Amino acid sequence: MDKLLDRTWTGGLTFPIGVNKNLVIDTINAHSYNVAQKDKEFYDALMNSDIMIPDGVGAVFASRFLFGKKIKKIAAWDLMIWELERLEKEAGKCFFLGSSSRVLDLIVKRAADDYPNVNISVFSPPYKPVFDENDNNKMIEAVNSFRPDVLFVGMTAPKQEKWVASVVDRLDTGHICCIGATFDFYARTVERAPEWMVRYSMEWLYRLLREPKRMWRRYVVGNPKFLWFVFLTKLGIR
Repeated sequence: MDKLLDRTWTGGLTFPIGVNKNLVIDTINAHSYNVAQKDKEFYDALMNSDIMIPDGVGAVFASRFLFGKKIKKIAAWDLMIWELERLEKEAGKCFFLGSSSRVLDLIVKRAADDYPNVNISVFSPPYKPVFDENDNNKMIEAVNSFRPDVLFVGMTAPKQEKWVASVVDRLDTGHICCIGATFDFYARTVERAPEWMVRYSMEWLYRLLREPKRMWRRYVVGNPKFLWFVFLTKLGIR
């Protein structure tokens, strides 16, 4: 039976708070599942996370089809908004790690209007496939000197999940949320799907239509591949 898909979170938008330090919240969708099948480090990072939310209709379908779990999609966007609204009530602190300085500046500007009670800090890491120890030290120092209640990491999957897994024991924070493209959505540098498409689980189609050259392999090839994996799992073949 597939252990990775069986780890999907069933608690909705309610996560442990208050007593958890370095609580890692990752996301799972058809694409990340496919990548994890051939990237053991990524697979291990997802398996070792504390919570894994179903960020995609594929993960929701698989959880219901394979394990009978009646769950709903929780997008990384939903996770970010839930955390920010919680911090707004508590006058808490959050840290955005990843993306470019321009995107981070736009995030800070928008969040100042949306969540004026939240204290925000940011750091833009260098654009590298793999960070060296000097890079890691700078990022960890930036986070730990601020001691955020929530750390948002936006470096795209699987890079962000693998990075968090490799340094989690050195971080001093509360929740650690790997949310990828949500940085661009919130900064409005990339347009998110209209609400009606999100509501009907068609966000993937919107991204495909907007960026067909970049997204066709992920969705046109990846989605059928994911369903094939799921059906093989149901038959007990893998």
